[in-house]
Amino acid sequence: MIVVIDTNVLLQLFGAKSSLRALKDALIQGRVELAVSTPVLLEYEEVVLRSSGAARWKDMVRAFEVMSLLHGNIHSIKPSYRFRTITGDPDDDAFADCAITGNADFIITNDHHFNAMIGQGYKPQPITPEDFIARHLAGT
Repeated sequence: MIVVIDTNVLLQLFGAKSSLRALKDALIQGRVELAVSTPVLLEYEEVVLRSSGAARWKDMVRAFEVMSLLHGNIHSIKPSYRFRTITGDPDDDAFADCAITGNADFIITNDHHFNAMIGQGYKPQPITPEDFIARHLAGT
């Protein structure tokens, strides 16, 4: 299963007392695949550096490198088209473009702007991290 993780979830995912441990473990163990694009990675970097500092960003980069080396579950996506699906916040289009182009199943987010994708014919659908864990990782 391929997912795109919105920045708001990424910050929670790598928190010391994260309630999203099942998702973090699934990524680290290679049971969930992560699609990222350059614009997504740049957004991750900008927000993490601003909110948590360089050390935390380096830890996240190392985690991505380990996942990629051990399991090959990090997919670098290069969208060549802008779908312009997120009208409420155009910055979120980078995540939607990555998800659509990368044939992701879900965009894991707490951002209501992604609800614009529901029922619009796109395969990737928004889902909260808690719902994703309950529906796809419970009991694993």
